[in-house]
Amino acid sequence: MTRPELDEVVSWAAAEGWNPGLQDAGCFYAADPTGFLIGILDDQPMAAISAVKYGTSFGFIGFYIVKPEFRGQGYGWKIWQAGMAALADRNVGLDGVIAQQANYLKSGFELAYRNIRYEGHAAEQTTEIASPEGLTPLASLSFETVCDYDRRFFPTAREQFLRCWLSRPGHIGWAKVSDSELLGYGVLRPCQSGYKIGPLFAETAESAEEIFLGLRSHLVPQTPFYLDTPEANPAAVALAEKYNMHRVFETARMYTTSSPDLPLNKIFGVTTFELG
Repeated sequence: MTRPELDEVVSWAAAEGWNPGLQDAGCFYAADPTGFLIGILDDQPMAAISAVKYGTSFGFIGFYIVKPEFRGQGYGWKIWQAGMAALADRNVGLDGVIAQQANYLKSGFELAYRNIRYEGHAAEQTTEIASPEGLTPLASLSFETVCDYDRRFFPTAREQFLRCWLSRPGHIGWAKVSDSELLGYGVLRPCQSGYKIGPLFAETAESAEEIFLGLRSHLVPQTPFYLDTPEANPAAVALAEKYNMHRVFETARMYTTSSPDLPLNKIFGVTTFELG
């Protein structure tokens, strides 16, 4: 894909109800400009997939979409094969809709756990934390500090993506710092509908809750917001449910070779389903 083509595909994702972020396309493309494939028929874009490469050993599949009028004709399978070929010899991950899980199993993926999307609404009165007291603006920390911390929660480094993700207009980030040690961070971003929190990484459930509430405090009352939690982290599920968020969607996190050794008990919010 060209960069403008990715904008078009993001609009397809919005039509599918995936609710992409307003600034997602630029950061996704920054992660791997060669990682987005588009299918063209009679000069018309009609199928897409992302096959983003991280480092030398990991890749992630996303944006697997065929426009409705072209479905059932084999085009999805063709672009799927192209995406997987682009990630040959890597451990490949994806967040797939549950309905497609059987097909992904046939393609060599194995289920690791489920991710649950929770929807909530900003409080009428944010009594729990009127302002992010005790938190540090993420922008005040060095990029290297945040990048080093983030590396613990992702299979490999993702500097180009993070550099964009942390600096986009409208993205708000807060960190929990104690004795000069980073104990967690989170980012809030505007989406086609409401806002999403992601990532949300923290050493403890208490720190995760502080960051969660700090981010939520920026929202106008009753604004919808979303948190994608690994079901394998009960504390993340409990956090969402404590603040009256409800399940609206789920995905199957799957990998081709093995599930990366990540501290799921410290992952409270997935960065994005499209890029892992």
